[in-house]
Amino acid sequence: MRRLLIALAAIACMAGAAADPAERLPDPTQEARARTLFREVRCLVCQNESIDDSEAALAGDLRQVVRDQVKQGRSDKQIRAFLVERYGEFVLLKPPFSAGNALLWATPAIALILGGVLMALLLRRRTASAADGEDSPALSEVEEARLQVLLKDE
Repeated sequence: MRRLLIALAAIACMAGAAADPAERLPDPTQEARARTLFREVRCLVCQNESIDDSEAALAGDLRQVVRDQVKQGRSDKQIRAFLVERYGEFVLLKPPFSAGNALLWATPAIALILGGVLMALLLRRRTASAADGEDSPALSEVEEARLQVLLKDE
């Protein structure tokens, strides 16, 4: 058990040291800003990870772009706008609210509501037709006689 814990601690240390120190910005506040932005930008290869978590080469390139932008003195908002202009809103893990993505978020709810309305209409039609007797056609004389014979046997 102790060896397992030591191995896990070693792996955690290696993961923390995975970033090349030469890539880091010399100013710790700028590096901290860049790291915060890394967590907000999606890796375009992995798609479910931020560029901070991804090991893909493109994620490394995006980290360098963000660091360059921070080094140039651009604000976080300007950096996000630059990335969105270049890669589209998909690059942000939490895109800002807009009419385009509001429709995307609302589509499942709209589909669920329309499905519920359609189901209610179909159930209402079914119960109305059952009450009218449309589902059970009248028996022929032969069938009626056979039914009477079967009912007498009970």
